[in-house]
Order: sequence, then C-alpha cells, then structure tokens
Amino acid sequence: MLRQAGYIAMSGQIVDASLVAAPRQRNTDDEKQAIKEGRIPQDWKDKPAKLRQKDRDARWTVKFSKAKPKDDGEPQIDIAIPVFGYKSHVSIDRRHGIIRRQKVTDAAAHDGARLREGLIDPHNTASHVWADTAYRSAANEAFLHKVGKVSRIHHKKPRGRPMPRPKARGNAAKSKVRAHIEHVFAEQKDHMDLFIRTIGIKRAEATVTLVNMAYNMKRWCWLDSRRVPA
Repeated sequence: MLRQAGYIAMSGQIVDASLVAAPRQRNTDDEKQAIKEGRIPQDWKDKPAKLRQKDRDARWTVKFSKAKPKDDGEPQIDIAIPVFGYKSHVSIDRRHGIIRRQKVTDAAAHDGARLREGLIDPHNTASHVWADTAYRSAANEAFLHKVGKVSRIHHKKPRGRPMPRPKARGNAAKSKVRAHIEHVFAEQKDHMDLFIRTIGIKRAEATVTLVNMAYNMKRWCWLDSRRVPA
C-alpha cells in the first residue's frame, strides 16, 4: 500500500537495533543454567501454572551508555545498564524513513549477524547501506557486495591507537545519515510505549510487528500532510 501511494523505498537504507524490555524473571542460578542449556527446570515441569508464567526466550544483556566528561574535561567510566528482554532489528529507507524490514531476537543476540538474515531490502532504488560499527565485519562486507549493495558502515577504532583522521571524518559524515533511524526507536518507546508484556518470542515478535506497522501508519499520515498545499 505504501508503494502504491508513491512511497517507494529510495535513497538507500539504514539498519539498526534497539533493546525492548520485558518483565524481569526471578530465577535461581540453577534455573538460569537450565534455560541456557535449553532445558526446562524440574520444578517448573511439576508446576504447569508456574511454567506458563516463565519467559524462556528473553535474555539478559548489558547496555553501555556514554558517560559525560567532568567539567574539567576528564573522562568518566561509561555506565553499564542490565536489560532483560528482546531486541528489535529494523531497516528503514533513507528517503521516507519508513520501516521496510524487521526481525525480533532475544536481547543478547549480536546486531551484526542479523544483517544477513533478511534485513536488507532488495527493492530499494539505491544501493547504499548505513549502519554502526556493530555491523562492520568481513562477512557482512562480502554479503553486501554479493547482493549488489554499497557499504556505508562505520569503521571501528583500532585497538590502542587513535582513529585515522580520514576514517574519523568518514564516520562523522555517515553519522548524519545513520542518526535518522534513532528517531524511529525514540518515537516507539517515548510516544508509543513499546514494552513486551507477553511471554515468549512469538508473542514478542507479534507485539513489535504491530508497533512497527502503527509507526508506518503514523509516518504515512505525516508524509501525506506535507503534500497538502498551504
């Protein structure tokens, strides 16, 4: 329907992921170990009602937040925030900012590996792909080349050495484009109250899918409003 309305995917695509929190589970160490091994704890088997309330698909991960430097310019230690839940991976087109591809995983899944799992939209009229350093890998670069896309993925800083100035300038230019996808996640979490209140990854995927569809509808209305003459 979006394509029929004239909003075809144009100008390349931007890929990123965002954590989506779910209710925290109060599990013992033995229960956590069983879940990691793909087993169901015996106590849960004996209590079906308890088992139905346990989310065995969500995972813990740590989100790092950049700490602001002190007034004298001295850097501070980054903040590590534990998060339990899932991760929403999306790809938007640069021209209209509409979500074109999506994937839902547990929160601990690595962002970069998801690039090759259906996040690239083959119908985009341009070949450029923007993403942050989490997506920079030899496998992803080879994949993008194979499917006829041009990588605009950020370069990683060399360990123990300063970032070369040409690459730093290139990353700064890419950031101006890549930052547009952050508006999608901000809208969904701040104004649409995205939170997983269900149990299991299938229901979590349904929740995120509905939120993505609602976001696209809101975006569609906004794009239409710009076409209305003053």
